[in-house]
Amino acid sequence: MTALTLNINSIIKLTKEQFYQLCEENPDLKLERNAQGELIIMPPTGGETGRSNSSINAQIWFWNEQRQLGEVFDSSTGFTLPSGSDRSPDVSWVEKSRWDALTKEQKERFIPLCPDFVIEILSPNDSLKKTQQKMQEYIENGCSLGWLLNRKKQEVEIYRPGKDVEVLNSPQNLYGEDILPGLIVNLQKIWA
Repeated sequence: MTALTLNINSIIKLTKEQFYQLCEENPDLKLERNAQGELIIMPPTGGETGRSNSSINAQIWFWNEQRQLGEVFDSSTGFTLPSGSDRSPDVSWVEKSRWDALTKEQKERFIPLCPDFVIEILSPNDSLKKTQQKMQEYIENGCSLGWLLNRKKQEVEIYRPGKDVEVLNSPQNLYGEDILPGLIVNLQKIWA
């Protein structure tokens, strides 16, 4: 089952508040919204994608617990990007000062900023092209580092502002660079 894009703009243009309420009233659906206002209905992930997501999220969470440099979020967290898109990366991280600058209410709702770091794990039914466009959207909205993991091809695409996408074939580890100093993510279980 692939993601379904629903264009309702000719009927209603959902405000941020209405979109948030729609998500709250339909907790069994994973919804995103692109900058054009189209709703994207995401199917649940399969077991291997969910396992991979948990493994990577745990590694980043443990690194962050040791360093205390920011906050780590799972795939259920919504972010309202500067472009107006509402996205939920598989794994994301926000630098501490940016998180601390948010009000309590902003922290309770979709976070009104673009994460500093994101990971998307390509599910078997995901469109590579649409996921690459989403990665580019994160970078255009202020993300400093993004990883797109393609388990089927055992490839990682690395996204950075102002640079061409770097493609790594079957890397065993990924590094957080200057954005997440000291982070080393082991991918051996992801490729297994």
